[in-house]
Amino acid sequence: CSGLEIVQYDAAKLLDLLGPEFILRDEQKEAHVTPAGAIQQFAWFVLQRVGS
Repeated sequence: CSGLEIVQYDAAKLLDLLGPEFILRDEQKEAHVTPAGAIQQFAWFVLQRVGS
């Protein structure tokens, strides 16, 4: 609704983008219901930088 471009990531795609310096520590998924009643899928990631 904001008109901004979005990019959808899953954990594998995000880790591939960031490279081997990061590892996945946690992932949570959430189904958000908008005021209009639509369901939007969200994912939250906790990453740790392990490289120098």
